[in-house]
Formats: sequence, structure tokens, C-alpha cells
Amino acid sequence: MDDGKSTLIGRLLYESKAIFDDQLAALIKDSAQYGTQGSQMDLALLVDGLQAEREQGITIDVAYRFFTTEERRFVVADTPGHEQYTRNMATGASTASLAVILIDARKGVLVQTRRHSRIVAMMGIQHVVLAINKMDLVGFDEGAFEAIVADYRSFAADLGFASLQVIPLSGLTGDNVLAPSPNMPWYSGPTLMQYLNTVDTRSTQPQGAFRMPVQWVNRPNLDFRGFCGRIVAGTLHPGDAVRVLPSGVQTHVKAVWLGFNEVAAADAGDAVTITLTDEVDASRGDVLVAADAPPEVADQFEARLLWMSEHALVPGAPIPHEAGLQGGHRHHYCHLGVRK
Repeated sequence: MDDGKSTLIGRLLYESKAIFDDQLAALIKDSAQYGTQGSQMDLALLVDGLQAEREQGITIDVAYRFFTTEERRFVVADTPGHEQYTRNMATGASTASLAVILIDARKGVLVQTRRHSRIVAMMGIQHVVLAINKMDLVGFDEGAFEAIVADYRSFAADLGFASLQVIPLSGLTGDNVLAPSPNMPWYSGPTLMQYLNTVDTRSTQPQGAFRMPVQWVNRPNLDFRGFCGRIVAGTLHPGDAVRVLPSGVQTHVKAVWLGFNEVAAADAGDAVTITLTDEVDASRGDVLVAADAPPEVADQFEARLLWMSEHALVPGAPIPHEAGLQGGHRHHYCHLGVRK
């Protein structure tokens, strides 16, 4: 499904001057060989790096690109729109704070649009931009834009998004990407970049008790031992009592670091380094939790599964799983009550 995602991201990188001279030179050369825009630069090639992607004109794998503005730093995950690679889209969405759902103005809301939106909601992303792309190919028609927006709002009403910003644009020509488009005077909202620079992406869900899986133990010298990870729930302050699981050892937070800065508090979503008042044994895979509100240990749980198989999930049926390059299968059994 070629809705212009890679072209739009390439436009953001190009217009925000996040491309080095050697990258620009390589882009000009690659555009002549693989481009689909004639004599013009094909900005999609900035993110479509696989040979198969360039040959087919679709995104297959997740491509991460970084750029900064005066207001913020961004990590963009360009994920596939094609049905065959939906699982890669779920990978990119799993760590995002905001999703840009791109719709081809000529095609409207498709099955993949609905599928991707449900995955975004399932991954807990609460802030969504509905970008109606390729407006230049429908004559910048306001009626076409409004029809798509009405269709999508009707579908997304039950997905629980905290915010939904709709923007008509063209990644190819740059209309409403960084600067307001003179071709769409009927639209008075923000450009895509204006919105990305100002939207508040903090979660509106209840925080709950502190939880942080340990990803890495940072030991640059004998005087510093920090536990690195991303806070998945709750708020943390120096002095808070925490417990290390599964050992159950209790201690207190000595300091909380965001990058190289020691801070007074950190919230869910922050990637932090934590130092503790005691020399406790914790390593990658352990979990730091609030001492007065540890998680329960149970042998039953309820989960939401993103099922990507062509066949329906059947309770009690074996689920084959490839056991490495040498072949063979392990079988996991599904005893969950399945609800559609």
C-alpha cells in the first residue's frame, strides 16, 4: 500500500535540514537510479534503504530516523503499510508516543487504515495525527478531505484516543508539512510540523504504582552503579522506597538521572538511570517496583494478543514455533478464552 509514508518522512527530514551534504549527494544519485519522480529527488529513498523496497516502491522493514527542531528532538519510525508486513508496523508502534495515520486522499479509509489504527490503540498510543496525504492528486478538494475525516472519526470513536488532529497535506509537494499551503486556504489548522512541535504527548491514563524493568547496569567506575531502564508506570523520586523483583530485596532511591542530568522526579515513559542507597544485586531482566505496591504473583492472567496468522486462534490448539535455523518445532498450547 503506497500512501506516501516514506516520502512524507523524507520531506520532514529535508525541510528541517536534517540531511548532511553527503546524504544529499547520495540521494540525488539514487533518485536517478531508483527514483519514481522523474528528474526530481525521490525523498522516499532517504528511509527506504532495502534493495527490495526500492525495487517495489513499498516499505518492508521498520526504518528509524532522527531529527531535531528548536523545540524538540524526534525519533521517527517509518513502518510498513502493506498487509504482508503489518507485524513490522506493530514493532514500530510499540515504543511510540504519537502515531501519524496516513491516508491516500484518492482511496480514503481502507482495511489497512482500520487495522493499523486498532494496533495503535492496542499499543497504548493515545495521540494520533490523521494525515490526509496526496491532496494534490484530488485537486486540493475540501469535500474529499471532509468525507475521509467523517468516515475515520465514525470508525475511531471507540478506540479511546485522547487527541485526534486531522491535517490535509502533500508529502511530495510539501503542502502543510512545514509551511501553510496556499493551495488549501479552507484549512486553518496547524501544519504537521507545527503540531508535532507543540502536542502534549503525556499519557492521560492513571499512572499506577512505579514499575521499571532493568535494561542495563551502568558501572563506569567503582563509585557509580546505576540501573537503566524505561519507566513503564508510576512516578519516581529520590528517597522513594523500591523493591527488586524477583529477589524481593528492599532499598531506597538515591538519585534519578535523565541523561546526564539529575532530576527531582521522573514519570512513565522516561528512560532513566537510578542509583540506590544500598549495594543490592539487580541485573537485566529484574524489575524495580514501588515497595508498598508490588505486583501480584499469579498463575492466571488476562492478555490482549496481536494475532498475525492467516488462521484463527483456537483455544487449546498447539501453536507451532520455529526452533532456530536447524529446523524442528516446539509447540505452545493456547488455553486462553478467546474474544474477538
